[in-house]
Amino acid sequence: MAITNLPTQPMMSDAEWETRCDLAALYHIFHHLRMTDLIYTHMTARIPGEKDTFLINNYGEMFDEVTASSLVKMDFEGNVIGDQDSYNEAGFTIHSGVYKARPDVTCVAHTHTNAGVAISITKEGLLPISQDAAVVINEVGYHDYGTPASQAECDALGHSCKEFNCVILRNHGLLTLGASIPAAFLRMYFLEHACSEQVAAASLNTALTPIDSKVLEEVKQRYGTYRANDDFGKLEWSAMIRLLERNGAQYKQ
Repeated sequence: MAITNLPTQPMMSDAEWETRCDLAALYHIFHHLRMTDLIYTHMTARIPGEKDTFLINNYGEMFDEVTASSLVKMDFEGNVIGDQDSYNEAGFTIHSGVYKARPDVTCVAHTHTNAGVAISITKEGLLPISQDAAVVINEVGYHDYGTPASQAECDALGHSCKEFNCVILRNHGLLTLGASIPAAFLRMYFLEHACSEQVAAASLNTALTPIDSKVLEEVKQRYGTYRANDDFGKLEWSAMIRLLERNGAQYKQ
């Protein structure tokens, strides 16, 4: 008996299709983790072997509706390549700005979670008060709120991301960068948890206990070596892919 309804790879390179499948999976993972904001946030990935192109979600789709074939292919000048033509202009501004400034980055994730936005509003930003914060805090930088979808904002974001892989966008949300899709995912997971824990702790209306600076430095050294490894995030990523498969997520279409 013939097997039907299997995903079929369109006419494109194997590298592009694999990247499309992984990026679509990232959207479904964030949906599962409830790190969504209707249709408004976005994750992107460079296409391997191509110059200045990346994939972004089709504007209007919920995260659990994103598929490999529905992703929009763009260049750094804002030109759409292919049949899909709907994209978030503010999303293009953010991601193109980062990619232009950081040739080492292949994936950028952006969220508007309640905890992430809450921390972005506070003057002190992320505090070294939890294990999750300790893991990422030395990679955290800040970017002041700018006019969305403007060239000035695109350039400013690139500057803010030059030296940081976790960026708290003031009055806006969170941004993480990675040399791979799993790396950008894991940074966002830790950063989001750190923000959530700080919001919860602050709500107790009591003094907060910071982690000792010596311990923070030791954590920095240990996790710095871990993050520099090409396998950073891959073990956790594999676990999340298994979860998607168990749940029957249709992201490879």
